[in-house]
Amino acid sequence: MNVQTARTDVPVLLRERDGDIAVLVLNRPSARNSLSEALLIALSEAFKDIATDTSIRAVILTANGTAFCAGHDLKELTARRSDADGGRAYFKQIMTVCSGMMQQIVNLPQPVIACVQGVASAAGCQIVASCDLAVASSAAKFATPGVDIGLFCSTPMVALSRNVSRKHAMEMLLTGEMVDAEKAAQIGLINRAVAAGSERNEALILAKLVASKSSYVLKIGKQAFYRQAERGLAAAYDYASEVMTENMMARDANEGICAFIEKRDPQWEDR
Repeated sequence: MNVQTARTDVPVLLRERDGDIAVLVLNRPSARNSLSEALLIALSEAFKDIATDTSIRAVILTANGTAFCAGHDLKELTARRSDADGGRAYFKQIMTVCSGMMQQIVNLPQPVIACVQGVASAAGCQIVASCDLAVASSAAKFATPGVDIGLFCSTPMVALSRNVSRKHAMEMLLTGEMVDAEKAAQIGLINRAVAAGSERNEALILAKLVASKSSYVLKIGKQAFYRQAERGLAAAYDYASEVMTENMMARDANEGICAFIEKRDPQWEDR
């Protein structure tokens, strides 16, 4: 399924399938895959559809062209300064839609893997930080360069600060400097940097490994991971203990434990 823009027949988002893996491809290479309103809506609609598709067990988010994503479409935003309110209402609308889409990634039942082939800056870096896992080409770079244009990367900061330490996040936010893939892996922004050109294959290998697990267990585990992270230590343990108890009652937990004891491969039923 390809999602079309309102003004052209060129799809801004491509949707592919590799078995039980959904692959979403940002497709505005001439605009460095910047997040236009149309692309934000297309991503949101795709995630909404995937969330209810039980045949999809993992998602890869990647891009065409030399850049992964350059952030918001600044030309589109600037054009609205001629609005009666100077663009305020439109700016708020776009930031709300974008923030909602980022949260869709986190709340999606299926794990989402960013596959980064080039520069991911500002909201592009935010996408990477919002994904559950990330594989990047050794040629990829990451930045939150809003300070360079007088626009602090406040919304990207939310995802970034939940991935890397405060000092690393603040350095990226305050300097706007590019971070290469090797350093991005070191500070925890991505899982691994791989040889240029091999990132999609590596992301697919990782996605298939994840997809081989019980989708029911992955769903409750992903949800629990993010929920416990926002709690204090004692509250996190209380919550996680409840999740573990419910998980133990699942059919796939019983099957998995029995398979381990009996030294055989488990047969998941995703329940």
